[in-house]
Amino acid sequence: MPTPLIAGNWKMNGLLGESIERVGALAARVAAEPPHCDIAVCPPATLLRPVADALNNSAIALGGQDCHAAQAGAHTGDVSAEMLADAGCRYVIVGHSERRSDHGESDALVRSKAAAAHSAGLVAVVCLGESEAQRDAGEALAVVERQLAGSLPASVSAADTVIAYEPVWAIGTGRTASLDEIAEVHAHLRRLLCGRLGEEGRDLRLLYGGSVKPANAAGILAADEVNGALVGGASLAVDDFWAICRSCP
Repeated sequence: MPTPLIAGNWKMNGLLGESIERVGALAARVAAEPPHCDIAVCPPATLLRPVADALNNSAIALGGQDCHAAQAGAHTGDVSAEMLADAGCRYVIVGHSERRSDHGESDALVRSKAAAAHSAGLVAVVCLGESEAQRDAGEALAVVERQLAGSLPASVSAADTVIAYEPVWAIGTGRTASLDEIAEVHAHLRRLLCGRLGEEGRDLRLLYGGSVKPANAAGILAADEVNGALVGGASLAVDDFWAICRSCP
């Protein structure tokens, strides 16, 4: 099985002083007691360079929360994948449900962003997930299958892509999918990836995201075909995020 990845998505949270203190404390814990996982933090764009400097020589990777599909141009307010790489990023999240819902991002746009990430040498963390209405209608597997097919570029490989299953109804709500629900979707995604990539599909990491916290992390991370977690609110508290990292089997 691939090495688990625990990625913290800070979303639109964090100012300079508190953020440097947070990553410094996390880096010290990782150095003292390396966990059985890879770790990444994804702060807002304003903090990328100072956080990169604070993480220098640590085992924690840096990630962006989004990128534009173009390398450069007249796109006020956007950040390109090349800019993220230049700031020290290794990962970038694309297709998060908050981008899909708040900004109307389609699978095609997510696919172009993932391709841009690959071109810049970044690992694209491609997010998928059904709404509550889709889950209740029994459409969860069909929705993630459609999103997977539409959101992955031709350049996808286990080395340059991570898939994060985040049911929309579990993000920031305190409600978490059951272990059976998580295992069912992850098994379906694994079958689809192996169908597309062959044996390499077994090495592509599948993360779960959606109200992951210390109390439920161990069970989620031990579920079949779960290779880590994309953590939201809990990544803003060092103790909580570290406890999740330490939950990796």
